[in-house]
Amino acid sequence: MKTTNVASPSRRTFLKGSAATAGSLVIGFHIPFVKDAAAQVDIAEINAWVVVKPNDTVVIRIARSEMGQGTLTGLAQLLAEELECDWAKVTTEYPTPGQSLARKRPWGSFGTGGSRGIRESQDYVRKGGATARMMLIQAAADDWKVPVAECSVAKGVISHASSKRTTTYGKVAAMAAKLTPPTDVKLKDPKDWQLVGKRLARLDTVDKTTGKQIYGMDIKLPGMLNAAVKDSPVFGGKIRSLDDEAVLKRPGVKKVLRVGDSAVAVVADTWWRAKTALDALKIEWDEGPNAKLSSATFAEVMKAGLDAKDAVVGASIGDAPMAISTAARKIEAVYSYPHQNHACMETMNTTVRWTPERCEAWVPTQNGEAALAATSEASGLPPEKCEVYKMHLGGGFGRRGATDYVRQAVAIAKQMPGTPIKMIWSREEDMAQGRFHPITQCKLVAGLNDKGEITALHMRISGQSILAGVAPQNIRDGKDPVVFQGLNLPGPESSIGYTFPNLLVDHAMRNPHVPPGFWRGVNLNQNAIYLECFIDEIAFATKQDPLALRRKLMANHPKNLAVLEAVAKRVEWDKPAPPGVFRGLCHTHGFGSYVAACAEVSVDKKGVLKIHRIVAATDSGHAVNPQQIEAQVEGSFVYGLSAALYQACTVKDGRIEQTNFHDYPTMKLADMPVVETIIMPSGGFWGGVGEPTIAVAAPAVLNAIFAATGKRIRDLPLKNHNLKA
Repeated sequence: MKTTNVASPSRRTFLKGSAATAGSLVIGFHIPFVKDAAAQVDIAEINAWVVVKPNDTVVIRIARSEMGQGTLTGLAQLLAEELECDWAKVTTEYPTPGQSLARKRPWGSFGTGGSRGIRESQDYVRKGGATARMMLIQAAADDWKVPVAECSVAKGVISHASSKRTTTYGKVAAMAAKLTPPTDVKLKDPKDWQLVGKRLARLDTVDKTTGKQIYGMDIKLPGMLNAAVKDSPVFGGKIRSLDDEAVLKRPGVKKVLRVGDSAVAVVADTWWRAKTALDALKIEWDEGPNAKLSSATFAEVMKAGLDAKDAVVGASIGDAPMAISTAARKIEAVYSYPHQNHACMETMNTTVRWTPERCEAWVPTQNGEAALAATSEASGLPPEKCEVYKMHLGGGFGRRGATDYVRQAVAIAKQMPGTPIKMIWSREEDMAQGRFHPITQCKLVAGLNDKGEITALHMRISGQSILAGVAPQNIRDGKDPVVFQGLNLPGPESSIGYTFPNLLVDHAMRNPHVPPGFWRGVNLNQNAIYLECFIDEIAFATKQDPLALRRKLMANHPKNLAVLEAVAKRVEWDKPAPPGVFRGLCHTHGFGSYVAACAEVSVDKKGVLKIHRIVAATDSGHAVNPQQIEAQVEGSFVYGLSAALYQACTVKDGRIEQTNFHDYPTMKLADMPVVETIIMPSGGFWGGVGEPTIAVAAPAVLNAIFAATGKRIRDLPLKNHNLKA
C-alpha cells in the first residue's frame, strides 16, 4: 500500500455502487492515500480480495494490520499462490472497516493479535485467490470460445496451448468481474506451492527504509490542528480544577478542552506548542481512592492468593494435592512477574474530523473494526456515518488492540466540529496511561517419589486477569482462560508439553487498579518462566541433566520434543560449552506453535552478564515465508530480553513511576546476542510466529545464569539482582 499522498476526504467514497456481493465490478473502489484515487475508473474488482488493473497490476486487499510482523506480505503471498499472478506486479491495500460493514464483512475479522493474522485468515484468503484465478481463466476461455479446461495460467499470463493464444489478467479482468463466482473452489496441495515457503522480500520494506511510509503521526490534512492530552496520573482519578488563563495566551494555542472527567487537552497549531502549553497548565487532581496504592501493596495481595481457597482450575489430572502430600520429597518455589509497558516506538495517536453528519478517523490500530465501533460510540453517530482509515503501525505489541486513545481523540474533535484534530500522546503520557502486562506470582510445588521421579505438580498462579479488565463478559465461572496460556491440557493451542501423573494448575484472581492489556506474548511469557525454570530446579535437585529430564517428561509429546532436540543438537548440548560459557534450555507451546531455545551466557567476576548466543527452533506447521519467521524470532528476542533484563513498571502513590526510556530501557545493539533460528515446519497445521519465541527468551537466559553462578532468579527484571559471585 502506497501512502505518499493523503487523498482528499471527498474522494473517500465509492464512485459507483457498494458492491455488496463478490464478483461485481466496482468503479473507483477507495484505495486509501493513493494519489490517483480519483482516477480509478477502469479497475476490475474480481472479488473482495483481488483487484486487477489494465496494466496487470494485482491489488490484494489485506484486512489484518501490518505492524512490522510481515502479515501483509505473508497473506499476499498466500493469495498470490492461489491466484497464479506475477509476484513482481503485486501491491496491497487496506480495505476500511466501514466498507467491510457496508458489504457484510467479506474480509472477516480485522483484528490482528495473538499471532493469528495469517493462521486465522489463510483459508478464506487462499480461497479468494483461487476463486479469482478461476474467474479470470473462465473469462479468457469465454472470449476465445474454448473449454476452460484447455486453458492454463502462469504469472498472470493465460494460455491456450492448441491455438497458441495468450492473454493477461489485466486484459480479461473487466470480463471476469462480471462472472458469477464459482462455488466449488479447490485449494492447492502444499506440496505444489511455488510462492508459499519462499524467502520473498517484504512488500513494505523499501518505503520504511526510505522514510516514505506514512504512519499515524505523519498524517496531514487541510486545516488540521494538533492536540496534546494529559489524563489523571492515578488510574481512577479526576480533574478537580484547572486554570487555563495563562495557557490560552500562548502563541498558537487555540483551545483548552476537558476530555471526560479525567483528562484535559490543549489544541494548538503545532503539537509542540500544544505539549509545552499542556505542561504549563495548572491542573488540580482529585486522585481518588487509589492514590495510596503501590507495587508493594499488590505483592502482598498476590502473596496471600498463593494459598487462598478461591482459585479456579485451568488444568487438572488426577489428584495433585493428595499426591504431593504423600510424596517422598517435595520441591517448592515462588516466582513473580512485574507490570510492563508496551513502549511502542510510535506513541498512541489518532487524527479525527467530526461533523454532525460524519466522523472520520485515521488510526494506527490492530483492530479496525474495534476502532470503528469506538469511533461511532464516542462520536454519537451510527457506524454507517463513521469511517476508520487504518494506518501502518509504529509498533503494536497488543497495545493498539485497545481503543482508549481513539475514543479520546474523537472526544476532542467533537468539541471542534469540522476541524481535523491530530492527537498525539507524549512518551510520558504513553508510559503513564498504558494497558500493562499483568502482574502475577506463581507458587510451584512438585512431589517426587524415592527414585526422584515427579509424581505430581501444582502450579498456583495469583494475580491479574487481562480479560477481567478488557472483556469481563468473557469470564466464565470466575475463569479467565488466557491466564493459562502454555499450561493447558494437550490440545492445539498453548498446551503444556510435559506429562505428569498428577497435575493441578489454578488461578486466584487478584486485580490491582492498574489496567491490564494484551502485551506481546501475553501470559505465555511468565508461565514459560515459571514452569521452565522450575523444571530446571527439579533437575538440579535430583541431579539430573536438564535435557535428560525434559526428554523423559516429553515422551508423549513428539512435536515439543522435536524442537527441543533440534536446539540441543545445534548447540551440541552433550559436549562441554566453551570455557566460561554456560547454557540454559527451555521450551513451550504457544499461539499454535512449538518452540524451544538454548541460551549461552557468561558472568564475569564483577557480575556482568553477557548473552553470547541464543538458538531457537520453531515448528509453526506451515512456514509461509522463512525470512519473515527469522525476522520475527530475532525481533521477539529483542523484546523478550529487554523485558527480562531491564523492564518493570512500578507503582507508587497510585501512579506509574517510569516515564521514558531512561528508566524503562530496551536492548542496545551492543548487548544483543547472536540469534540462530531453526525453522522446522512439520505441516498439517497453522501456528503463529510473532509471539511464541518471546516466551522462551527469559527462561533460557535464567537457566543459563543459574548454571553460571548458582543463583536462582525468580523475579524480574534482572537489573534488580546482583550476579557477582
